[in-house]
Amino acid sequence: MTVYDALRALPSVDCLLQQDGFAALFAVHGRAVVVEAARAALEQARRTLLKQDAQSEASVLPQHVSDEALLQAATAWIAAHVSPTLQPVINASGVVLHTNLGRAPLSAAVLQAMSQVGIGYSNLEFDLAEGRRGSRYMHAEELLCRLTGAEAAVLVNNNAGAVLLVLSALASGKHVIVSRGQLVEIGGGFRIPEVMAQSGALLVEVGTTNRTYVQDYARAVDDATVAYMRVHTSNFAQTGFVHQASLAELVQSAHERNLLVLDDLGSGTLLDTAAYGLAHEPTVQESVTAGADIVTFSGDKLLGGPQAGIIVGRRDLLSTIRRHPLIRALRVDKATIAGVQANLLHYLRGQAETEIPVWRMITMSRDEISARAAALVMAMPEGVATTIEGRSMIGGGSLPEQSLPTTLVGIATGDPDGLAARLRQGCPAVVARVQEGRVLLDLRTVFPAQDALLTTRLREVLS
Repeated sequence: MTVYDALRALPSVDCLLQQDGFAALFAVHGRAVVVEAARAALEQARRTLLKQDAQSEASVLPQHVSDEALLQAATAWIAAHVSPTLQPVINASGVVLHTNLGRAPLSAAVLQAMSQVGIGYSNLEFDLAEGRRGSRYMHAEELLCRLTGAEAAVLVNNNAGAVLLVLSALASGKHVIVSRGQLVEIGGGFRIPEVMAQSGALLVEVGTTNRTYVQDYARAVDDATVAYMRVHTSNFAQTGFVHQASLAELVQSAHERNLLVLDDLGSGTLLDTAAYGLAHEPTVQESVTAGADIVTFSGDKLLGGPQAGIIVGRRDLLSTIRRHPLIRALRVDKATIAGVQANLLHYLRGQAETEIPVWRMITMSRDEISARAAALVMAMPEGVATTIEGRSMIGGGSLPEQSLPTTLVGIATGDPDGLAARLRQGCPAVVARVQEGRVLLDLRTVFPAQDALLTTRLREVLS
């Protein structure tokens, strides 16, 4: 068979689509997608035949392309071009709040709440008692006030949006005093000076990179000053010859001068992290109790819920913030509100450690992790894997340099990068660490229900 015979033997698109296998594809993907896939499969077959003809010896003739091969090519094209690119991943990296892997996984109750309001209608902005329009912000506000002690609260899309909104509503055209040691940049290029400039607030830097005192703030006050701002250095830590004015000092100094104190906690937490063997992370309740007028923090980091920015503080200031035009551009949808509310209920009911995945992982005992790691090693071919002492990182711009003791599964291989790549590229994708010539897996961030699937994937790539 010459190449021309092989090309002439290829079916037309219509004939190919009449094959039994394509009927199943129609049922799942629709006719338009399958027709495009069939055309792509035929084009690929033509190019392959021509390439083989150009590279082969005269005695080696091109082979007939079967309908089954074309069906497989069409199916592969659909998988590559039509399937969702966002997919579940098994996080075996040991980073609890992995920014690139979606940060906090959500609890079953949160997912159920989000699903329920998404499937049908809800009273998002409808007062059922009065039979008239209501506010979407009331659904989480009462819970936030009860948990933090604040007078009022509002949700926006993320903490960067929360900071931008607060500054735009309360400080546009006015001076806001910030320590030089707190002019931070977080992931994605979010820089405090640039956000302040975008809001219209005018930054006044005081102190030095490593040491700033409350007197530095006081000396910088002028007629245009509206607030002191504290920015928590969530993703780095200063050590050595350092000093920052305490929030209590800032509150006293600011309030004596009729100024506001804006406290950006970044990650934000409602639980004392020191109780779990970690450094103390400032809690939202501490900021409110200390007298901060506005506190901003995230809903999807240490809080463990859906992505959101949360603003709590004085009722009169929150009223001003709600009236600002920017709030509509930053507002959250019904599913996020439902998820945040369900997540807050875990804290109210004292269930955070048992129901919120982030806190379950943080509080997971070393013995439990070691037992699971040993079982995984036993399921691998003899001599391939071993258990190793290691550390789990918190991540997500929270608790820099802080980690928890764990037991890792180490896999010895001559090509650790290749093995890690094969794990990432399979289904489901598995993200591990590569260190000192080994692939390392930390089961702290792997759900126990995923252990069997992770074992199967490892055996597949090792074989």
